Amino acid sequence: MDIQRKGRNARYSQCVRFNDCIETSGIVARDTSLDIAGQTRDVLEQLEAVMALAGVDRSRLIRVQIWLADMAEFDAMNRIYDAWVDPQHPPARACVGASLADSRYRLEIQASAAA
Repeated sequence: MDIQRKGRNARYSQCVRFNDCIETSGIVARDTSLDIAGQTRDVLEQLEAVMALAGVDRSRLIRVQIWLADMAEFDAMNRIYDAWVDPQHPPARACVGASLADSRYRLEIQASAAA
């Protein structure tokens, strides 16, 4: 059993690789003053960087989970997400409304990928 943890601290790892499966932690925007488009761009940039730690890119995504603080922002978030996702390799995806840890966060994204 081969488990590798990348970008870790005492509470969590940014990503964990178990054999050929990669799981990221939940990712939120670094700048909470941004609107939903800005926060979505920021989170997706961070997601790519975390996946790069495990040696994969967005074409290897298996699943993306999105939590939105306000479902009224679903369409605006999707405009950014749809431009980012690899259209030849779209992952399974779920998006739900949720109360996030800080009311300034507009979304959180977590992903799984294949190595």
